[in-house]
Amino acid sequence: MKWQGRRQSGNLDDRRGMSKGKLAAGGGIAVTLIVLALQFFGGETGQQLAPIVEQIGNSQTIQQTEQRELTAQEKEMGNFMATVLADTEDVWGKVFSDNNLGQYKDPTMVLFTDAVSTGCGNASSASGPFYCPADQKLYMDLAFFDELKTRFGAQGGDFAIAYVTAHEIGHHVQTLLGTSQKVTQLQRQNRNEANKLSVALELQADFYAGLWAHYNQEYLEEGDIDEALSAANAVGDDAIQKRMQGNVVPDSFTHGSSEQRKKWFLKGYKTGDIKQGDTFSEILN
Repeated sequence: MKWQGRRQSGNLDDRRGMSKGKLAAGGGIAVTLIVLALQFFGGETGQQLAPIVEQIGNSQTIQQTEQRELTAQEKEMGNFMATVLADTEDVWGKVFSDNNLGQYKDPTMVLFTDAVSTGCGNASSASGPFYCPADQKLYMDLAFFDELKTRFGAQGGDFAIAYVTAHEIGHHVQTLLGTSQKVTQLQRQNRNEANKLSVALELQADFYAGLWAHYNQEYLEEGDIDEALSAANAVGDDAIQKRMQGNVVPDSFTHGSSEQRKKWFLKGYKTGDIKQGDTFSEILN
């Protein structure tokens, strides 16, 4: 991806290089974290990631203090993430305007190490990249992408990171458009359809990631789309279940199969038309 020397977003909150301090306890609250479609983290360890994590936690705050300077490589990665974020701002601002969807509100991206306090509660790196609708921020520990490549066999590369970022931005778009709120309400009303609704929501976020790539083609390089498809393939529910437990249980899917994820990303990429992103009609029928 051609990114160096281009506009960087001012909505990046880089908390890397900060040490995790003592937790300060508070009252109990129920929180929900919606995270990327990885149910389990890492090959042989089998550590659960939980793609939809319903946590009942304490209103604790994570105190962080400056610990060290970022390395040159970490600083470069921060610049890359700020550039990708700027691209999403430009694309979605145009899409909202062109389709009379109102004004797009830029989210904030938080880069962290190990653990972080969010508007949805406290989270650790085990949550994977996720979007919190309560504070409209994306949270990412970039070490996740090393695990995605080394333990899950994704191709890797900078556009794989861009794809995951664009997917989480897709959840922000769903929040702005009211889609996420409607899905949550429907899931409460019909528990039997909860998983299918979750799959439709996640596939739509993949479609939105593809749509972003469609409008960002001038900055794409050879192999970028393959990197995104490799990442989408690696985080399909069927691929994860087969790797972790040896068998596939479609009724338990919450994010969609590898083929579904690739299909909807490509549909967004090829059409560039937000009106083509009705994943719900297909999944619920």
